Amino acid sequence: MRGLVRGQAALLLAVGGLYLLATVLAGTFLNVYLWKSRPDFAMIGWFTVAQQMAVGLSFWLGGKWVKQHNKMNALRLGIAVSGFFYLLVLWLRGDAVHYIWPLGLILGLAIGFYWLAFNIVFFEITDARNRDFYNGWMGLLGSLTGIVGPWVSGWMISYWQGGRGYRIVFILSLCIYGVAAVLSFGLHKRPRGGAYLWLEPWRELSRRDSPWRPAAAALLFQGIREGVFSFLIGLLVYIAAREESKLGQFALLTSAVSLISYYTAGRWFKPRARLGGMLAGSLLLAAFVLPLLWKVNYTTLLIMGIGTSLCLPLYMLPMVSTSFDLMGVSEESAGKRVELVVLRELSLMSGRLLGLLVFIAVLSVNQSPQTITLLMLLLGAAPLGSWLVLRRLLH
Repeated sequence: MRGLVRGQAALLLAVGGLYLLATVLAGTFLNVYLWKSRPDFAMIGWFTVAQQMAVGLSFWLGGKWVKQHNKMNALRLGIAVSGFFYLLVLWLRGDAVHYIWPLGLILGLAIGFYWLAFNIVFFEITDARNRDFYNGWMGLLGSLTGIVGPWVSGWMISYWQGGRGYRIVFILSLCIYGVAAVLSFGLHKRPRGGAYLWLEPWRELSRRDSPWRPAAAALLFQGIREGVFSFLIGLLVYIAAREESKLGQFALLTSAVSLISYYTAGRWFKPRARLGGMLAGSLLLAAFVLPLLWKVNYTTLLIMGIGTSLCLPLYMLPMVSTSFDLMGVSEESAGKRVELVVLRELSLMSGRLLGLLVFIAVLSVNQSPQTITLLMLLLGAAPLGSWLVLRRLLH
């Protein structure tokens, strides 16, 4: 039985790795593709807002399907809709910037359905004893795909000038999504749960003694940083270097560092180290934004990127493992794991939307490089809020 579980975990990691590879191949340069058609930070910000709204909605609505029906179909739907999104981008070409909201909503639905199903299956085939280990492997796969994908796509886009390189990269991603979908049929159908409790996330947060209250607040702080940094760093690197190949090189170097740090953390990071490790990671994430106060160029962005990759596992592993551990503290909470995954994602989404709206509001008043840098420093310090609200639970 243990061998079967390990086999399913390995297969899930393989599907996840292919999904990540397809996503970073095309996704790394998606915002640059849009930016080249219309250089507007607010436009990219609203595109990301649309994604996050759709992610939250798909988690909440898709929870009923995942709990009471076949969750593997939700995972496959997420992969299929991701492919459909890039088909639309290929079809629209330069006109894609005129359809930011529908495109963002479609991509958000794809992301939501995939990660909802993936997180539930991940929870079911791991436990508190091996969760840090598998989290480390997932981070390792993310780093490996981050090394290979952006470098390959950056080289292709630079080699085939104009829009041809982008079209080739998007088609390659479509093929990899197809392989991931086929491979997913090897994952066993998971048992169905009971009735889906639509309002359970809000009921859980309304309980004064619920450990999910600090956990949700911590996830909100995590989302504040993620919402903006997820697209802004890549854009700043491209704006500074003016070459897609440089952005691919940036992703290669930072992902190589991330690979080493996630491998080390997954091998040696233990639950008892979460409290101190998360504090150190939070402080370092903010500290590595400081070089941008001196000057925003490719070198300072690379220093920030490498430093972030080095210390991010110290922050992320306690965040991910703690929320998953809370789903398994009792038979009752394990039975409500779908609703708790929805709660987790809604908390992240709220933080991402908050960070994005602050970003858009500030840039509507002042778009100077100094303003953007100070805003990054402010948002980059948000992980410290995660540690503050979660420290008792970690202890």
